[in-house]
Amino acid sequence: MTGVAARIVVERRDVDVALEVGAEECVAVIGPNGAGKSTVVEALAGLLPIDAGQVVLGSTVVADHSRTVPAHRRRIGLVAQRPDLFPFLDVIGNVAFGPRSAGVRRAAARTRALRALTAVGADGLADRAPDTLSGGQAQRVAIARALATDPAVLLLDEPTSALDVAARDEVRAALRTAIAGRPSLLVTHDPVEVVALADRVVVVEHGRIVEEGTPAAVLGRPTTAFAAAFSGLALVRGTATPGGIAAGGGGELVSGTHAVPPGRPALGAFHPTAARLTRDGAGPVRTVTSLEPRDGLVRVRAGDLVADLTLARVTALGIGPGDAVHVDVPASELAVYAPRG
Repeated sequence: MTGVAARIVVERRDVDVALEVGAEECVAVIGPNGAGKSTVVEALAGLLPIDAGQVVLGSTVVADHSRTVPAHRRRIGLVAQRPDLFPFLDVIGNVAFGPRSAGVRRAAARTRALRALTAVGADGLADRAPDTLSGGQAQRVAIARALATDPAVLLLDEPTSALDVAARDEVRAALRTAIAGRPSLLVTHDPVEVVALADRVVVVEHGRIVEEGTPAAVLGRPTTAFAAAFSGLALVRGTATPGGIAAGGGGELVSGTHAVPPGRPALGAFHPTAARLTRDGAGPVRTVTSLEPRDGLVRVRAGDLVADLTLARVTALGIGPGDAVHVDVPASELAVYAPRG
């Protein structure tokens, strides 16, 4: 089995995305709201026809411009934001529902359901009613329900976004079991989820793929503004110098050694908490354009640079929009690299 090979064109949504998922690979799809991520999931699942391209699962073409194989015949396992368990069935009945719908006999379906529940550490919940489960327990049951159908492909659409922080860890552990040995596509807004589960990351914006690579490459050395924001980094575009990068707003940020030939386009990435902002200092003056609350800190935007400061530090500096400041980044905190592609 080769996993997934698809080109998904949906004209009314202005989406044209081509992607592949290896036989034992988990690919994370990230991007801003409205970028086209849900369109990709719906097309792969058989819930949305495509206008052009094709969807190949394994060696079978399940969609092209002229036909669409129904969702129930695609062997797709879908885990969405909410478990949506049947309230009139107990847990094992919910998990056995898929195999039973496919014609598996009752006893065999229950055996398969118990095996799936055991795989995600939820076998002790088999006789429980759905309304007695916590959010994390219910989502693990939903994962087991997807596994019980022996899916050829697993689609994970924001599988932990509706859970509290404590429940996310247990659900991620269940997801790691679920994706092992099968092609999986993960749509998420959670960078921890990407690091924990994905082998590769695809960034989608405005219905197109704009960046892709390993989690280490995309999250550690992003080339798009979205990927940088997703990973919590600040991104600077400029020109490589022998010791760093000449930023677009003027001045040089020093990084030490790097592999980009001087004079070539370069990117610089750093975490905003590492930036040093002062009223007086060396280098070019930048003008504060905004102050934004950010996870207990204040994000100060000054030209093409940003710095995350404590409220006490901002107060002590007495800065506001329009003020002149100097921003520097320690060389050890700055990565300079060439744009990909």
